[in-house]
Amino acid sequence: MRIRLRRLCIDGRTFTWRAEIREVRGDTDCHRCVRLRIWGGGKTSRTLQADLLSTTWGTPWPPCAVDDVYPTSADVRAVIEYALRHGWQPDRRGGTYPLTEREHAARFRLPGFLLTDRLRGPEGGDPTRRVESAWTATNGG
Repeated sequence: MRIRLRRLCIDGRTFTWRAEIREVRGDTDCHRCVRLRIWGGGKTSRTLQADLLSTTWGTPWPPCAVDDVYPTSADVRAVIEYALRHGWQPDRRGGTYPLTEREHAARFRLPGFLLTDRLRGPEGGDPTRRVESAWTATNGG
């Protein structure tokens, strides 16, 4: 499968990004998760990484089976702008700047998505509970 790289210009700077569709398991369900990776200073620059958990909920089928959510250019712009305000330095060489659930979830807002650490390991919050709670808060229960 070919990986598609996209470009986005913000304030005269070109960012290159890709989004990889994955799944994460919650205690009772599976959910769509999109791993977003962004470079702002070439392929050897510090990579911004955000694992975006879809907040799709309320269908009779498992969310990962019917979810087709994917970040738009506006979503990627919002992630970049947030990360720049919170310490990402895209001109630095090497390494990854992760937007983690533990460190950023309380401040980070992106309609349709939550940050998750579950793609890195089991220490993140239960995706099923988090998605159901976000869906309920957005759609009034």
